[in-house]
Amino acid sequence: MADQPAPSPEGAAPQGTTASTEAQGKGAAGGLPQFDPSWWAGQIVWLLVIFAVLYVVLAKVLLPKLGGTIDAREGKIAGDIADARALKLEAEAQAAKAAAEMNDARAKAQKLGADAKAKSAAEAAERQKAEEAKLNERLSVAEGEIRAARDQAMTNVRGIAVETAQAIVEKLSGTKATKADVEAALAGRGA
Repeated sequence: MADQPAPSPEGAAPQGTTASTEAQGKGAAGGLPQFDPSWWAGQIVWLLVIFAVLYVVLAKVLLPKLGGTIDAREGKIAGDIADARALKLEAEAQAAKAAAEMNDARAKAQKLGADAKAKSAAEAAERQKAEEAKLNERLSVAEGEIRAARDQAMTNVRGIAVETAQAIVEKLSGTKATKADVEAALAGRGA
């Protein structure tokens, strides 16, 4: 029975297990398990598994979604730019149309103004002719009245001149001159 190990008291670990516990204790006590070469094989396997899972998730799920979002954003921006260009072209066309309408309206207003000016000038000339005709008629009547008044005054002047001449002759010569004598003398002088 010397071949069999002696039973150990209860609670004591068998001798074969003590060595593995000591080895485990040495590994734990000796530093980080990541630097222990006995753990490297399992760590490399898990590294490859995690890398593969992350690669698949990124390549098949996240990156296509991100690329789709980027493409959609670029499409929206391009569409917005195209819409803005179309609106700009439309606004420029409307501005050109408005400028043309403004020029047409300005030309029409100038034509209407010129027509109204010509019409008012024609009406003013017509009224002026009518007023000139009235004034010429009044002037003719007034000239006739002035001629009549002048002729009347000249008749009176001749009479006054005859009376004055009679008075002067009487004062100077002391004899009274007759009206017929004075008129004959005036007629001889051409007055």
